[in-house]
Amino acid sequence: MKLAPFGSWKSPITADSIVADSIGLGSIVLDGTDIYWLESRPQEAGRSVIVRRTADGTISDITPPEYNVRTRVHEYGGAAYTVVNGTVYFSNNSDNCLYIQNLDGDNPQQVRQLTHDQTKRYADLTIDPHRQRLICVQEEHDSSDLEPLNTIVSIDLTKTDDMYVLAGGCDFYAAPRLSPDGSKLAWLSWNHPNLPWDGTNLQIANVINGFLSAPTLIAGGANEAIFQPQWSPDNSLYFVSDRTGWGNLYCWHHGTVKAVYELDAEFSLPQWVFGMSTYALVGKHRIVCTYSQSGVWKLALINTLSGHLTHLNVPYIDISGIRAAGNLLVCCGASATQTNEIVSIDLVTESRQTLQRSNQLKIAPSYLSIPQSIEFPTTEGTAYAFYYPPTNPDYQPLLGEKPPLLVKSHGGPTAATSSQLNLKTQYWTSRGFAVVDVNYGGSTGYGKAYQHRLDGKWGIVDVDDCTNAAQYLVKQGLADAKRLAISGGSAGGYTTLAALTFGDTFKAGASYYGVSDLAALAKDTHKFESRYLDRLVAPYPAKAQIYQDRSPLYFTHQLSCPIAFFQGLEDKVVPPNQAEMMVDALKAKGIPVAYVTFPTEQHGFREAANIKRALTGEFYFYARVFGFQPADDIAPIEIIG
Repeated sequence: MKLAPFGSWKSPITADSIVADSIGLGSIVLDGTDIYWLESRPQEAGRSVIVRRTADGTISDITPPEYNVRTRVHEYGGAAYTVVNGTVYFSNNSDNCLYIQNLDGDNPQQVRQLTHDQTKRYADLTIDPHRQRLICVQEEHDSSDLEPLNTIVSIDLTKTDDMYVLAGGCDFYAAPRLSPDGSKLAWLSWNHPNLPWDGTNLQIANVINGFLSAPTLIAGGANEAIFQPQWSPDNSLYFVSDRTGWGNLYCWHHGTVKAVYELDAEFSLPQWVFGMSTYALVGKHRIVCTYSQSGVWKLALINTLSGHLTHLNVPYIDISGIRAAGNLLVCCGASATQTNEIVSIDLVTESRQTLQRSNQLKIAPSYLSIPQSIEFPTTEGTAYAFYYPPTNPDYQPLLGEKPPLLVKSHGGPTAATSSQLNLKTQYWTSRGFAVVDVNYGGSTGYGKAYQHRLDGKWGIVDVDDCTNAAQYLVKQGLADAKRLAISGGSAGGYTTLAALTFGDTFKAGASYYGVSDLAALAKDTHKFESRYLDRLVAPYPAKAQIYQDRSPLYFTHQLSCPIAFFQGLEDKVVPPNQAEMMVDALKAKGIPVAYVTFPTEQHGFREAANIKRALTGEFYFYARVFGFQPADDIAPIEIIG
């Protein structure tokens, strides 16, 4: 074992190996005995590909090379494809159009274009076999300054560009779901200033001659969020509601809504993307589901007759994308020592089979830092985080040295971090950094009250919690107070910049497409989030002064530490000018600053070379700031000042 300073340890977890062997997994679809999923491949410039596994175990790409299966409805997309009876229906990223691909035809690679108007985007596709049509969410963009128009539309599958609106008038729509007999349609809708985790309406309507008749509100409202409506074979409608302060399962049947199982736990997720799933119906009287308590997801079966919940024995702490057919469950699962994988589980024997892994890198367990769930005191009570100690069996630190600490502030901010194996986190810990990933007040998974801690206090509660997490670990002797850094993306980037601007705990930081001017974000972002800050900050422009008071851009005179910025130039969610204004201000003050741009990236980095550049660039930045020598030969980034 070698003696070396923290930060200078050599690790087998390299940036090259992380991006070379990593793919994104999700969007599982079951069609007969075939299993489909979506793979996002950094090695192919972030292209998303539909993959099929047939009953004989054969796995193959379905999407022809010239297509990229993705939708940008709400900018974040999701549910970009579906498969019914061997026919694939998908949205193509480059032109926003819908395509049909018959896998049982003479040429499975041949596709037919269903729509041609590139100003219209589509998501959450549902097939109506009774009427030979596709029902989905449509988002129409034009050249005017008006907001995009969101509706639920019907598209004739036997023709081209033959569509009409089924539901309109609300600002947003999601989850159009047709009953098994085709007689009813259920859907979610909501209006500004709400986002779907604030309050949504769950409606059903009769389908008569293809049109909707007598829509009825069965659950939800301005302060009740509904998640994942799903029909059962007997035309009962299941859904998740947070009406009690926790996202629990409910059932609507013959005009009556009843709780399926009440628990102080979250069966829902914040609906940033379409098609999220935490449960599936298994036969007439069973539901297989996943729920979260204290940041850990569990898998269970609920008997709807007895009301009994039985846990399933799986090694995962993060479970998503639940799909089931018969006694077969297919989902995504990850643990503290296993990256995300798609797995099939026999619900009778509980036997498991891994179908695909998000990373094929083989790492000796001794190099992995095992997260420790911590609760720590903060301004408004208790907050939560996952602490990762520096871990490398080949090294020990210098006598008396405390490690540098990287505080991670997750995006959203209505979201949560997870303790599943993240190789980017392990990149840091295996080189001698401690990492703490904070679920600050406002995070999901800890109940509605905890989530609403951030209401009106974004830039305050989150900053306090990230700061107090760092100070807590310093007091525990687990971090060096002189080498504290904070990093985050998007909303987490704002938390990062606010912590660096309005406090002096952190000595450096990195903002990934983060917000520096709240008012600019309120005026210059996409429709889905255009009123998000009404709840997180205050109504704008009526309370414009609050926005300025919490915007780091206007208080750069308080900054005294270096910051690195990483920004996609095609970002429509947090435009590049948010970073550029801050960079210019830091340059003018003479504070060391790095500004690394990626011309082809949007909100989040998808290309392998860019993911690597950002990861190694941030590490290089801290090496310069904290004065340690990296063991790797890292391409430098320009630091001005």
